[in-house]
Amino acid sequence: MDGVVTRNEPETEWDEFALSFYEVKDVTGRCVEPISSAINMVSCFADNTAASEEPDLVPVDHDGRRATKEREYFDWSHIDPTHESYREGLLEIIEDCAAEADDVRLDDVGFPREGYCHCERCKSAFADSEFDDWETWRASVITEFVANAAERIPGRTYLTLYPDPYPGHLYSRSGIDLDALTPHVDEFVVPLYDLEYSTTYWLESLVRGFRTALGGSYEASGVEPETPFSVELYAVDVDVDTLINAAEVAAAYAENVFFGYDAAQASAAIRRHEADSKAGKTYGVE
Repeated sequence: MDGVVTRNEPETEWDEFALSFYEVKDVTGRCVEPISSAINMVSCFADNTAASEEPDLVPVDHDGRRATKEREYFDWSHIDPTHESYREGLLEIIEDCAAEADDVRLDDVGFPREGYCHCERCKSAFADSEFDDWETWRASVITEFVANAAERIPGRTYLTLYPDPYPGHLYSRSGIDLDALTPHVDEFVVPLYDLEYSTTYWLESLVRGFRTALGGSYEASGVEPETPFSVELYAVDVDVDTLINAAEVAAAYAENVFFGYDAAQASAAIRRHEADSKAGKTYGVE
């Protein structure tokens, strides 16, 4: 149990957290200045504000349906990864983050889901590319972006993955090619969010799945993945003991466990876990 994901700068310096992720740009489009006391985190191709102000940024499917938060199954509005000026702006933000702290986390990287994007810009880019297969071209777009971002990050490059380790799903959904991305990424982060964590069998299944997807063995003490991965749990209004149990399940397979968006609850879970794990002494009559 290693750290927190937060939007509040003071929380990044709490003693309980070995690592802190600070949201510099989130899915709403909100942007703040990066800080030196945390790993700055950038939501890349999710931006509600930009999508509403510049419709040309939004990916469309074959039928012209836009990938916005108003659509069913979309929690936020997406941005087309081929949009050159938007991508350049992202790289500038990443450079600013890296100037404050060496490590940077890239969040919301990829195309929205299967079937995106078929705008004129993407059609033209695919036609002009060296690729004959559309999915292969999509993956090359994402890999190129991550490689360009990583070149600007002097420390560790963290990359968030959509929580689906089933073979081929990340590739088909978002254009995420794990093998191609591995040389550019130092650690993957998988958010596995639940409001209660009352059962954890699904959590263990997903974490084991990512362990094997990244080249490790499914045994907790077996072969480690080529690139380590960590798990991010949702801490808001989750019972501390339940949160600790979920974290212990994740920690058996993952490199680190982070807690999202409730630093007080995260702190309580880490302190409780540390206290419980310390061996006590029993004194009796000899």
